Amino acid sequence: MSEIAGQTGLRAGATAVVHESYSFACMQCGHGWEQSYEIEHHTDARGQEFVLYVADGQVVPSPLSRPTCPNCDNHVVRIMRPGRVASARDAAHRHDRVPPAGPARAPKPQAEADAEAGKPAEPQEHHHWHLSDLLHPFQRKAS
Repeated sequence: MSEIAGQTGLRAGATAVVHESYSFACMQCGHGWEQSYEIEHHTDARGQEFVLYVADGQVVPSPLSRPTCPNCDNHVVRIMRPGRVASARDAAHRHDRVPPAGPARAPKPQAEADAEAGKPAEPQEHHHWHLSDLLHPFQRKAS
């Protein structure tokens, strides 16, 4: 996510610049976006270090403090590593994707299907289950 730039291209007073990118997803409206930042490290007159986040040439608040969705202005935003939004968009636009599933229909039991077809129902044998019946598939045979 980070890459430290050399001394070229620093703003006045910056001692170093780190480039970071993030992916964002709004939990309210579902909007996704990506943004790259230049994080400038500075030292004030008292010797205290501080950083400035710069996006598209503008000083902006830290994206990690309280990100805002540009679509709905909500602050419930998930922050992810870079490339997550782009990979999700690529997956959504693939031509070979599986179509969305419809309502699932469970198959009818044989007795119910026979009854609908007009066949007489065969008497079902009631089976009483024991724990050993359930564990049987997991038991190994001695060799």
